[in-house]
Amino acid sequence: MQALEEILKHAEFSISQATDLKSLDNYRVQYLGKKGQLTEYLKTLGQLPPEERPVAGQKINVVKEKIQALIEERNTVLINKLIEDQLVSEAIDVTLPGRLLNVGSIHPITKTFNELKHIFSKMGFVFMEGPEIEEDYYNFTALNVPPLHPARAMQDTFYFGDGLLLRSQMSPVQIHAMKKMTPPLRMVAMGRVYRRDFDLTHTPMFHQMECLVVDDSVTFADLKGLLKQFLHEFFETDAPIRFRPSYFPFTEPSAEVDMACLNCGGKGCRICKNGGWLEVLGCGMVHPNVLNDVGIDSEKYRGFAFGVGIDRLTLLKYGISDLRSLFENDLRFLKQFSS
Repeated sequence: MQALEEILKHAEFSISQATDLKSLDNYRVQYLGKKGQLTEYLKTLGQLPPEERPVAGQKINVVKEKIQALIEERNTVLINKLIEDQLVSEAIDVTLPGRLLNVGSIHPITKTFNELKHIFSKMGFVFMEGPEIEEDYYNFTALNVPPLHPARAMQDTFYFGDGLLLRSQMSPVQIHAMKKMTPPLRMVAMGRVYRRDFDLTHTPMFHQMECLVVDDSVTFADLKGLLKQFLHEFFETDAPIRFRPSYFPFTEPSAEVDMACLNCGGKGCRICKNGGWLEVLGCGMVHPNVLNDVGIDSEKYRGFAFGVGIDRLTLLKYGISDLRSLFENDLRFLKQFSS
């Protein structure tokens, strides 16, 4: 019994001095483990007379329970201390100045998308979408593009085979619209298009907007009025606009639209190549063959359409000289458009 009292005293002192959970667990093993001091005492019970074994065993168990209770009590103290230390180390001083976070900005192309949607929504146009992987019929045939037209060449268009390709323009959405809707209709389609080209002013993937109006009494004058209103509102200027005769398979007559250079006011500079004018978009009256192919009577209805590169509009509006800047994800460049 004297030895058990000595073990208990030593255990009380050792456990009270434990400074971490690991050392506390070492004391548990020392006293209560398979080869611990109390376990060794239990093994000696067989050497005692039978009548003394119950009393000795009971006393050993009492000491064991006391040591176990001491360990549990110290364990609670150490865990609480760990939590307190962690709270102190992770405390936040709310009086310190806050850290400024980098705030993202809207991409200039997205800004152009949003502004175009705003302008044409006010005019009553509906916005439509179409597949980027398109059939040859919608991308070329239904748009009156001849079989040997250069736009169909392999060096200009991404083909998959089986009559499928990456759309090279947003015009196929017009065909889908005219097949689904009945005149009068006015729609706008904006999205990604693909062509085999890459330089200062071209990329293999770019963005385009197509606008279509079909009614029984629309004229080229209506087209000119719409384009003038659109360009003046988008560029926030009343700069002069001119129309030059051109050719597109899906419109007749066709025209290219130029605007007086926004940089020099038409006087001539490096941006407009000293010509005083900037080419903005192509347009024209919808070719009767296109209307007839989609089941619209070209004797009763007429339409006009125009297409514009959204990336080009962005370059012109924000004075960007290299189209590739829009796709390089350089934060130094993009942060200029945070406002």
